[in-house]
Amino acid sequence: MASIRDLKKDINYVLGDIIEAVYLWEASTNNRNSKEGSAVIENAISTFDELIVKVNKKDVEDRAKHLKSVKTDLEAKATTLVEQLNNLG
Repeated sequence: MASIRDLKKDINYVLGDIIEAVYLWEASTNNRNSKEGSAVIENAISTFDELIVKVNKKDVEDRAKHLKSVKTDLEAKATTLVEQLNNLG
């Protein structure tokens, strides 16, 4: 299992890239502060908060299994966010 620090970085980078992609979409389509883009950004931020809370949770039986499930959650939620991003255009 990768370190907790690396998992936190992965969460930050993946969700940060999705937010950046929304900003790029808004800039390229002259759709600044669009409702659709804002919804994707809000979902990314709430996903970030949710996953960081899960990573920081200390009172779990099997820490490695718990962190693996957090990584799986990140992959699933990032896929959903990317699909939402792709549907913007």
